[in-house]
Amino acid sequence: MTLSHHPGFTLVGDVITREVLPRLRYAQKLPLRLSCMGTAGYEGLDEADEFDRTVVIGQSASAEEAMILASQRVARGDIRVSADDTLRFHPRIVVIQDGDLGLVLGGEIRAGIVLWQQPVVSDVEARRIITEASRLRGLAFAASGRVDHSAARDHRYRASLLEARLVDPYWRETAAELLHLPQAA
Repeated sequence: MTLSHHPGFTLVGDVITREVLPRLRYAQKLPLRLSCMGTAGYEGLDEADEFDRTVVIGQSASAEEAMILASQRVARGDIRVSADDTLRFHPRIVVIQDGDLGLVLGGEIRAGIVLWQQPVVSDVEARRIITEASRLRGLAFAASGRVDHSAARDHRYRASLLEARLVDPYWRETAAELLHLPQAA
């Protein structure tokens, strides 16, 4: 006996595979977490006394909402390390991560706006970025050994900016699509 497939009917297994399972997997990755990496230091002290800091700036239910929230927070300049007014924070990179800490999207902060980084398109490109970021982190370590704080911080920042392109494979297509959408002001 053979099963006849009527054009108007879809097998339950096909519905579960194509529609239900992807939605469940997406729901497990939420909420998305927004973080900002930068340097912090007390007012009146020199650059050598600054330190790297990551600040969680919010959560979101979708990647598009997360991008908008991050852009708004950066534009307002209200990202702070603590309530201490003498502790200044200079944001440099924003990242959006999923519930598994997979990178959804990353962007560089310049002049009060977020310049979102294009995600890698392949695992080969990701390996090249990892190699270069590792090289830069090695240079940062060497600069720290020479007590050259500025150079060490610059190398770490450049490595982090490269790593902002290492979008989790699950999110690559979504991130690429979002970067082609016009951004709301």
